[in-house]
Amino acid sequence: MFTDKANKIFKEVIELYHVIDSVDQEFSNPYDSKTQTIEHLLYRKCWIDTVQWHYEDIIRDPDIDPVAALELKRKIDASNQDRTDTVEYIDSYFLEKFKDVVPKPEATLNTESPAWGIDRLSILALKVYHMREETIREDATDTHKAACQNKLNVLLEQQVDLSKAIETLLDDIANGDKYMKVYKQMKMYNDDELNPVLRGEK
Repeated sequence: MFTDKANKIFKEVIELYHVIDSVDQEFSNPYDSKTQTIEHLLYRKCWIDTVQWHYEDIIRDPDIDPVAALELKRKIDASNQDRTDTVEYIDSYFLEKFKDVVPKPEATLNTESPAWGIDRLSILALKVYHMREETIREDATDTHKAACQNKLNVLLEQQVDLSKAIETLLDDIANGDKYMKVYKQMKMYNDDELNPVLRGEK
């Protein structure tokens, strides 16, 4: 199944990141962008999410230097844009994959595209990893570990459910029971012409 592949790649990315465990470490994608397009995109997507997860931890330091915080906020903004771009690339893969499918007359539209479901699956893989870490943290209390284990159980159940939902959506699209309709991002605050601050208005 597609989500088996995705979850395996997400786990690979997250574990590799934590070998060095630094937001400044070099990124290298082991999947060739030409011969393994979707694997390449899934790997990149989860790497972006993993780095940003740790950006979000760092910026919440109450003692962070304001200048450093502003610099980090800029990195988070850029990461969010990269994340959205990559989601759209993943949706482009599915649009190409299903381009010859003729939707049935009664076909319906899903609330989100396949790639945005995969986006949530990537974030969920990060939640699972970090919650599992909390269950074995040596300096944590037994009460904390038990509470985190309960949360981990819910996250693992959610991971299974979300994977099944994505598989169902992909099957429905392939069978013509649902159809894809992708709306490209319209983020106004990143656009020099749409954000009045960026275009110099006071």
